[in-house]
Amino acid sequence: MKPVNVGLLGLGTVGCGAINVLARNGDEIARRAGRGIEVVAASARDLERPRECSLDRIRLHADPFDVVNDPQVQIVVELIGGTSPARELVLAAIEQGKHVVTANKALIALHGNEIFAAAQARGVMVAFEAAVAGGIPIIKAIREGLSGNRILWLAGIINGTGNFILTEMRDKGREFADVLAEAQRLGYAEADPTFDVEGIDAAHKLTILASIAFGIPLQFDKVYTEGIARITREDVAYAAELGYRIKHLGIARQSEQGIELRVHPTLIPHRRLIANVDGVMNAVLVMGDAVGPTLYYGAGAGAEPTASAVVADLVDVVRALTSDPENRVPHLAFQADALSDTAVLSMEEVQTAFYLRLRVQDRPGVLADITRILGDQDISLEAVLQREPDEAAAEASVILLTHKVREGNMNKAIEAIQRLETVIAPVIRIRLESLK
Repeated sequence: MKPVNVGLLGLGTVGCGAINVLARNGDEIARRAGRGIEVVAASARDLERPRECSLDRIRLHADPFDVVNDPQVQIVVELIGGTSPARELVLAAIEQGKHVVTANKALIALHGNEIFAAAQARGVMVAFEAAVAGGIPIIKAIREGLSGNRILWLAGIINGTGNFILTEMRDKGREFADVLAEAQRLGYAEADPTFDVEGIDAAHKLTILASIAFGIPLQFDKVYTEGIARITREDVAYAAELGYRIKHLGIARQSEQGIELRVHPTLIPHRRLIANVDGVMNAVLVMGDAVGPTLYYGAGAGAEPTASAVVADLVDVVRALTSDPENRVPHLAFQADALSDTAVLSMEEVQTAFYLRLRVQDRPGVLADITRILGDQDISLEAVLQREPDEAAAEASVILLTHKVREGNMNKAIEAIQRLETVIAPVIRIRLESLK
């Protein structure tokens, strides 16, 4: 059979990675797909910039719409990022009856419902494995490998920048700002690191994973998001002393009350496998009712790890080109007319345990006042750790671990504690998950 012609939108790190993987493993890929896959057209903003891939025999365009409109292109691969013009390009490709592969998590999280509806109407596929966790095939694992399970919850380290920062803080006792500056020098973090350190990037990915796991529409606006900038090396050290490690987790959990969608720093028992995922690596832990816990680990970014997922999607699309659209794997795992309207819980309704760090005046009765306030909100303590006071300032640090409590109750307790004259700094809180 004739090779399938692909058009690439974007010739950056991942675009060149995909060209290199297709060139190096072309014969093996053709054996898996049933026919060859060739990149025949590509676009980039700067066509003169040197690149680490061969562009021979590829028609180059400055305007990405020229690639989309090329009549020889059968599959459009969108790798430019952002939501505009990516959304317009993808919808234009779908309107022309072309299949789409994308690595764009923001595009899927924010506009996926619209894009998938358009694709279903035109009978084409939109594949997006590379949008979550780079080279880890987590979307296929949940959508296909675990399709016999009811997914109970999932938790993921799905941003390598944040994981690198927390790992360095733990291993070398460094402060957040110092490690962030190094991450920027190494290219792990952007000049504006907001999306990474504030959890927005992870929230995009969690939105996608939750939709596939629970069969709900994509709802990025309902994800609770909290960053890691307030975590100090003291918090990391205290967590270790108590038997925990701090990770920036995305968590989705289904309960009788509704679905939790949240990204925040989390204490995890240090013996859990996911607690030992370090550096820029990613991992996703999925709990199925039949299979139990399964862990997926690997490179969450990079040229060829992400290209691996892009090419795998291309193989899936090529395999499906001759199949009936009604018999293809649904975009979000569940049939389009069977998505659930299960409510997403507000963060105040979520129940977790907590780590609290307080800076207080070294006076008698301080701890009694704090525990009284916690008791008024039905918050019980699992552990208390008090460090030696700073004699010069007559101040001390108090660390508390609580049992599970409703978030709304904890908010009220912290507000009351903050009003105590003896509490001299904002209360630091980090949620705690046993992940069992």
